[in-house]
Amino acid sequence: MGFPVEPVAMVAKVVIIPVILMTSVPLWVWVERRGSAFIQDRLGPNRASICGFTFFGLLHMVADAIKAFTKESFVPSQAHRFYYLIAPGVALVSALMAFAVIPISDDLMVGTHRIPMSIAQVDGGLVYVFAMASLGVLGIILAGWAAGSKYPLLGALRTAGQMLSYEVSLGLAALGAFLAFGTLDPNEIVRAQGGTLAGVVPLWGILVQPLGFILFLVAGFAECNRLPFDLPEGESELVAGYHTEYSGMKFAMFYMSEYIAMITFASLVVTLFFGGWQVPWVSTIRMVSVIGPLSAMVVQIGAFAVKVAFFVWLFIWVRWTLPRFRYDQLMRLGWMVILPLSLANIAVTAFVMALVG
Repeated sequence: MGFPVEPVAMVAKVVIIPVILMTSVPLWVWVERRGSAFIQDRLGPNRASICGFTFFGLLHMVADAIKAFTKESFVPSQAHRFYYLIAPGVALVSALMAFAVIPISDDLMVGTHRIPMSIAQVDGGLVYVFAMASLGVLGIILAGWAAGSKYPLLGALRTAGQMLSYEVSLGLAALGAFLAFGTLDPNEIVRAQGGTLAGVVPLWGILVQPLGFILFLVAGFAECNRLPFDLPEGESELVAGYHTEYSGMKFAMFYMSEYIAMITFASLVVTLFFGGWQVPWVSTIRMVSVIGPLSAMVVQIGAFAVKVAFFVWLFIWVRWTLPRFRYDQLMRLGWMVILPLSLANIAVTAFVMALVG
């Protein structure tokens, strides 16, 4: 009887990838805190220490976790208890599920077995990502309504308006890439970006969809509720918005879902526009022939992780550089600028594809 490669690989992916995503959140929180301090010319987290050693503020990750687990967790008397309690879980689970179809490297060959390097293979591919990402908004809306307080409710209403304004444009911006590559399979989209232009420039999606990339990136900031589009939180206006009435681990779950959504969106940008796991100028076949399949997989995962890390840092950089938009500015940008440009981008892409095809 042969070794059951596929079931073991599936269990490993289902366990390891979500665990890595969730455990990376404290690290990215530390990066954001240190990065914001650097941008604003201040020290940042430097109090938590062991025997006088702060380890560059890394101990604050442990301190934050301890605080989240031990802080008093209460349910407001006016809250709708069931929905109030499940809202953080809805937001977190949907953020984790959205990552499921994104490949972190090319398929791994173990003997005659081909193992896809994504948690799930779903018909429709990246459409699944948008479906799961949109469910995260339900967690925010539930939290705002169920808390029984005016500030969370206003934050939830802002989320609904923001979702309608930007998810349409987000999908339309991605549609240009789907038209250009002729597939919804994320792995095939990445493989299609393995060539070069004139033998020098990697033929990544940003070269064939430059406007689509810009529109997708801007809409993604709004989708992830990050500055300058963090109107659902808007602490200067709504205290903390939809999670005002949450504390302890319930608040931490919302915090984790935001960072995981940010990582997922960065992974989506990399997959559609920056070659995904592709290593420039080196094909998978050539890499496997030189260093073997396992080493090639590690190199491709490393390339994917570096690209994703750059865009997560871009999220952080923009947050601590730009001011928050007013709500009317957010709506105007979504409906009167990004949406028309997204439609124009699809029309031009379809026209060019018809000429080429």
